[in-house]
Amino acid sequence: MDFLPIFLDIRARDCLVVGGGAVAARKAALLRRAGGKVTVIAPELCAELATAVDAGELAVCARNFVAADVAGFRLVVAATDDAAINHEVAAAADAASVPVNVVDDPARCTFIFPSIVDRSPLLVAVSTSGAAPVLARSLRARLETLIPAGYGRLAEFLRRMRPEVKTKLAVGARRRFYEDLLEGSIPELVMSGREDDAAAALQRDLQAAVDESTHSSRIGQVSLIGAGPGDPDLLTFRALRLMQRADVVLYDRLVSSSILDLVRRDATRIYVGKKRDYHTVRQEEINELLVSLAREGKHVVRLKGGDPFIFGRGGEEIATLAAHGIAFQVVPGITAANGCAAYAGIPLTHRDHAHSVLFVAGHLRNGTVDIDWPALVRPAQTVVIYMGLSALELICQELIRHGARADMPVALIEQGTRPSQRVLIDTLQNLPTRVTGSEVHAPTLLIIGEVVGLHRQLAWFRGGRDEWAQD
Repeated sequence: MDFLPIFLDIRARDCLVVGGGAVAARKAALLRRAGGKVTVIAPELCAELATAVDAGELAVCARNFVAADVAGFRLVVAATDDAAINHEVAAAADAASVPVNVVDDPARCTFIFPSIVDRSPLLVAVSTSGAAPVLARSLRARLETLIPAGYGRLAEFLRRMRPEVKTKLAVGARRRFYEDLLEGSIPELVMSGREDDAAAALQRDLQAAVDESTHSSRIGQVSLIGAGPGDPDLLTFRALRLMQRADVVLYDRLVSSSILDLVRRDATRIYVGKKRDYHTVRQEEINELLVSLAREGKHVVRLKGGDPFIFGRGGEEIATLAAHGIAFQVVPGITAANGCAAYAGIPLTHRDHAHSVLFVAGHLRNGTVDIDWPALVRPAQTVVIYMGLSALELICQELIRHGARADMPVALIEQGTRPSQRVLIDTLQNLPTRVTGSEVHAPTLLIIGEVVGLHRQLAWFRGGRDEWAQD
């Protein structure tokens, strides 16, 4: 982050605006709206500022700024049309350790004003760290349409009820109570003006939550979530909602950091990743950990790259949960074959080239790959091989030996769907040599078949690199 997003209480606090024009008037109005006591320093004032002074809404010093003026103020805004004066204001505020905003000069700011969606007491702030203010305003305009005014009433209702809830429920139970409340009927009652009915419903739900926390041993649940191949935009809405409610998240090495950033910020994160020849946590231990955490009453999210039921061992995990009576749900994810193929512009099936598609695990076991090779060389078929990088040379040799054309096109996709995606296109005969000199690292995916030849004309994702065999 370039700036730390915070909300500052300036009610009845002294704030200084240097400048007398329209921009200064907008900043002064925003500070007054947040309850600040505003003083403006400028030799001349625009009509809007003059009107505010006449109405007693702000104080004014009709003169030029001097460095000593920043003393005693909670924050300072430099909003003149003279860069030299703005720089002088910034230097004086910085020397006095007073937060300063210099309009249209992010490099000299120690704080910036975001675009604001105001549903007080609910506030949503959007910032691009000063890089693209118009983009921030555009996003704010979209959010304005998505957040009804009633959310402000809901926030105020919950604020009034909060002391009682806090008194009766411990932290964990309290959070679950609010999560259930927000998915129930109470928000609609409040936003439609039926606050008495909402308060009665809250009291009933609160008493039920108290009874549960007092008289029962709560068993948690496990959500087995497919995180997709890497791009966070490919997560489902359901996956994101459950990730935001998690107490604990167990994740593997194929889950990208950008997806982990979407998990509830105070959830416990446990890495249980595995890679070839090195298992940080054995699968049996993962299964046992899921059961143990659920028995502690936690909502556990198991994040797995791609789809949990396609080479993800998700079936083993839910079998263990079922055997121990632990409630679970499965959220499918976009598997690597679908995501990587789509981002590389390779349709897995095509009327002219492939009528079927076959998914295969290609990792080495005891120096060999246990695959039904004849099934992989059938005509009009696309073959997708997961985890095949270490056995690439053997795979290509065996396919050719069992009847595949040596010049059959094949794509190796590295870091698929991510900004670092790289696509290597060659033939079965030549790809192993290409890869040896190309510093390729997992995760990778192999796509073999005539459909690979469509990549050049259909690829739309240009976040990474394409490397073709020389013609």
